[in-house]
Amino acid sequence: MINQMSDEEIISEAIKIVNEGEKRGVILRILGALAIRIHSNGLEALHKGLGRLGENTKGSFTDIDLIGYSSQRAGVRELMEKYFSFVISRQFLLLYGKERLVYYHPDNLYRVDIFFDKLSFSHEIQFRKKGSSRLELDSPTITVSDLLLEKLQIHQINEKDIKDIIVLLRAHDVGEGEGDRINLQYISNILCDDWGFWMDATENLRKTMKYAEKYFERSLISQEDLSDVNNKCLKILDYLEECPKTKNWEKRARKGVKEKYWREVEELYR
Repeated sequence: MINQMSDEEIISEAIKIVNEGEKRGVILRILGALAIRIHSNGLEALHKGLGRLGENTKGSFTDIDLIGYSSQRAGVRELMEKYFSFVISRQFLLLYGKERLVYYHPDNLYRVDIFFDKLSFSHEIQFRKKGSSRLELDSPTITVSDLLLEKLQIHQINEKDIKDIIVLLRAHDVGEGEGDRINLQYISNILCDDWGFWMDATENLRKTMKYAEKYFERSLISQEDLSDVNNKCLKILDYLEECPKTKNWEKRARKGVKEKYWREVEELYR
């Protein structure tokens, strides 16, 4: 599929879907790099300097990733198919319809992936547990903390995801509690109960610092950018090192790396 839309156009499309869903009582939130771009407003120059955003009319986003609640699946389908006239992937519906829906723009301009309740890739991020519904905490995207976890869970992380982490960290404070910050308490509650996730997340934070140094040497980021990102990575790493570990974490840690601690992700499913 050839991307025919600029970044601003596809961002507008994603927000339009979320807003129309809200009018109908259907909760959808934007995921991934597109969400990071929206949530890091004012850092477009940094994102472009890293080669992560399209220039002029050439867009860098070819799809829109959303997440909603499975209890609202019928409402999601009505919104996408009847109101927006998107074309559903029947093959994907048969294979993964309970967990995820895939749609194509009626003019084939972009694809929309809609997940339900959780993201299950290298590691799992839950958005609806008993007594906890995280999608209502922010709009039109998932929270900053969940955006960071979405990137840190990748076992074989690539450079474009590291660039997204750099921009996300540069744009937000690191502290405790929800809001427009990376919530150390929330992140540690997840990672200090899941040794495998903890392993990949901490390794990816260290990789982020290494790549940030390379980007500074190539004059892609400033000294201020480098110092800020490194300090935030170290703050998160220190917090994760010191946070109390659960029995689940300790039990899995004893097995170590002899057993695979991440999920393989099928290319189609990704």
